[in-house]
Amino acid sequence: MGNADLRQLAVLREVSFDDLSGTVAVDAHNWLYRYLTTTVRFTSSHKYTHDGEEVANLIGVVQGLPKFFEHDLSPVFVFDGGVTELKDAEVSDRQAQRERYEEQLEEAREGGDAAEIATLESRTQRLTPTILETTRELLSLLDVPVIEAPAEGEAQASYMARKGAVDYVGSEDYDTLLLGAPLTLRQLTSKGDPELMDFEATLDEHDLTWEQLVDVGILCGTDFNEGVSGIGPKTAVKLVREHGDLWGVLEARDVYVENADRIRELFLHPATTDDYDFDPDLDPDVDAARTYVCEEWGVPEGEVDRGFERIEESVTQTGLDDWL
Repeated sequence: MGNADLRQLAVLREVSFDDLSGTVAVDAHNWLYRYLTTTVRFTSSHKYTHDGEEVANLIGVVQGLPKFFEHDLSPVFVFDGGVTELKDAEVSDRQAQRERYEEQLEEAREGGDAAEIATLESRTQRLTPTILETTRELLSLLDVPVIEAPAEGEAQASYMARKGAVDYVGSEDYDTLLLGAPLTLRQLTSKGDPELMDFEATLDEHDLTWEQLVDVGILCGTDFNEGVSGIGPKTAVKLVREHGDLWGVLEARDVYVENADRIRELFLHPATTDDYDFDPDLDPDVDAARTYVCEEWGVPEGEVDRGFERIEESVTQTGLDDWL
């Protein structure tokens, strides 16, 4: 999910929540997966209802939303649609890796290794239909807008940011840089202040166009292709500037990247929609959300009390309708 090599090129700076305001389009699957895995590892054992349904996502949502509510950030959650065909290989690889982890998890359980069990449980988490459905319902009760992307959520969120519909994209993926998101807030699921990734500043830093930055990403490797052997991010920048674009580099190196033109288009012109409408002024029904989480899904109140308290406090202190 994203090309971490791009971190070596991205212009990043730590920013204070106190200096941020506006609307952030959150890559829902990315955000939720991170809270899901950390909740599984670091909360108590109450991750399942008495019927055996996973509920760690509900705990994660309640714990994670106050980070927005307590500051001048209005969240809009963008959910993935269909998986791009070219990503099938990566999805297959992840599934195979997850199956290996599941086998290791069974061995750890048989051996009673608590630390290894916790680690492997987080690695085998998946966003099941139930998890996605209950997350959408909880967000709805808290009046947080939900947008359904036609394909990749991060692509839709980046498109909305480029159109000026939102001020930031919220994602841990560096792919938002290749997708042209002007400003990306990272580390929204971590303690402390976030990190701001600046698209235009990155282009200026390396004297590249957007198209050339995508070419650099393809040379290094993306979710849709393996990189060219021996070419790292700094070398890729040098080669693209020297030869003009991806095709010039491939010709000069006498190498081939399968589906290169399609991959380029997936970043420059991804499947997106203008069919979205949302109100950033939120009016969360905390009582209904608490009932949904604790009574309908059986999450112990102690797991979510503080999160709901923080949401209620933020409603009282800021009114939420004054965010923008």
